[in-house]
Formats: sequence, structure tokens, C-alpha cells
Amino acid sequence: MEIAVRALLIEKGILSAEEVRRQVEDMDKRTPLQGARVVARAWIDPEFRKLLSATATRPARRSHGTRPYKLVVVENTDQVHNVIVCTLCSCYPRWLLGLPPDWYKSRNYRSRAINEPREVLKEFGTTIARDITVRVHDSTADMRYWCCRSVRRARGLV
Repeated sequence: MEIAVRALLIEKGILSAEEVRRQVEDMDKRTPLQGARVVARAWIDPEFRKLLSATATRPARRSHGTRPYKLVVVENTDQVHNVIVCTLCSCYPRWLLGLPPDWYKSRNYRSRAINEPREVLKEFGTTIARDITVRVHDSTADMRYWCCRSVRRARGLV
């Protein structure tokens, strides 16, 4: 279907083959490294960290261009561990992290992450103590979630 739609858009002059090629190349360049740069900046720039925590959409747009949805940053701490899922499809901040991993798009992950997040995390090698709250965030077409470790946890200070 994608091939037919692409061919039709090119045939009708809506897009050129060159524009399609450039967009595919741009998409292929997107990796989690972009997100890591935003996190690293938040670790060393307290003002940026405050802005990122308050409303991630603004700093993310300034750094990476305008996007049509809101980005909400949630932080893993000593008391809370966050899990991100999109139960309807696979909404993912692709412009910031690249293509989602296959497991994120799987029906199994999407249904189980809501109902048994601790078990799913355990299967990924992350055991969460019972005294830590696990919060599950459901991304939508209008809002994506992005989870970061707290600065203290990431630096190994806790």
C-alpha cells in the first residue's frame, strides 16, 4: 500500500522522488542518541532541566523542530518507576528517539504493560521492589511520554 500511495503522490506531483528519498534518509538518521543529548543537557544545564520537566514540548521543539503533539517527560526516582506504552498502536517520539523497537509495537507488550507492568519489566531484566510505585503512561496520537532517570540516579549517586 505504501508503494502505491508513494507512486501516486509522485505521479500527481504532490511529492518528488527526491523529497521522498530525503525524508527516508532523515528518518533513518534518527536514533536514541538525539534523546540522550537532551537528557545530557538537562544534567548539566539546570534551567533547561526545569524547562524540560515543566513542559518538554518547548525545549524539544527548540532543539529538534516543531512537532504536532505534546511531549510529557516523566522521571524515574527512588519512589516511582514509569512505564510507557501506547495501547492503541505504537505512538512513539520518533523524531527524538528514532524508530520504536519491535517489542514496543507488539500487541503482547501493549496489552501486558497495562495489566502487569512489574512482570513485563522483570522479563526485560528490571525487577522493581514492591515498595516502589509503578506508573504506566499511555501515549496517544496527541501526546507522547518520555521517561528519564533522575539526575541523581543516572549519575549513580543514589
